[in-house]
Amino acid sequence: MIVLKNSHQLARMKEAGAISADALQLAGSLIEPGITTAEIDNILREFILKQGAKPSFLNYNGYPASACISVNNVVIHGIPGKYKLKSGDIVSVDVGAFYEGFHGDNAATFPCGQVSEEAQRLIDTTRECLYKGIAAAQAGARLGDIGHAIQQYAEDRGYSVVRQYIGHGVGRNMHEEPDVPNYGRPGHGLRLIPGMTIAIEPMVNAGGPAVRTMPDGWTVKTCDGKLSAHFEHTIAITEDGPVILTTPSQEK
Repeated sequence: MIVLKNSHQLARMKEAGAISADALQLAGSLIEPGITTAEIDNILREFILKQGAKPSFLNYNGYPASACISVNNVVIHGIPGKYKLKSGDIVSVDVGAFYEGFHGDNAATFPCGQVSEEAQRLIDTTRECLYKGIAAAQAGARLGDIGHAIQQYAEDRGYSVVRQYIGHGVGRNMHEEPDVPNYGRPGHGLRLIPGMTIAIEPMVNAGGPAVRTMPDGWTVKTCDGKLSAHFEHTIAITEDGPVILTTPSQEK
């Protein structure tokens, strides 16, 4: 069942989204050679708690950390640990906050130090895929329009989109209906109506779309070992167009 949000609920979601966005912005400022992914996670957890919120991911279905930190060929759900970042890595951070009964959920991929032109092009393309998807999320459009916009932009540039993991509804629960694929046919799928709140999150691979889950049950890597990038915003469908709910507090 899809739960539509009223103006009061959307205001609460903007507050949760701002905390999530501030945490993601903080993560980006921390990424430098020598820091461990566990250190980043610890700082993000403390930051979210200090805002009076709770990390959305911590203990979610047993997930052991407050953020997913995925490096290089890790697509999503990388568990923070002892790995020390090094110059040339690309680092995807996915983080959410639960505040006043609602979740915010967002992600971005950051370069660590000096990265290759190939890596930077993948990051830039995936970021643009996100905004292409958001632009397609108009009231009256279809879910397939979002997925098609993302897929076409990525594939036109020689990349592939991950199909096993997709976007989703967001609200009182971190994952709600509907599913939001990063591929599709224009004019197909569920019609978008005002009050829907969804996370659009393209995961784009430098090589093929195939991925595999590691024995820890969480970490997802590209099968061919090539780089992957990930960007995400939580948005609301409105009569006036899509509204990004995961906006940093200073930009609200």
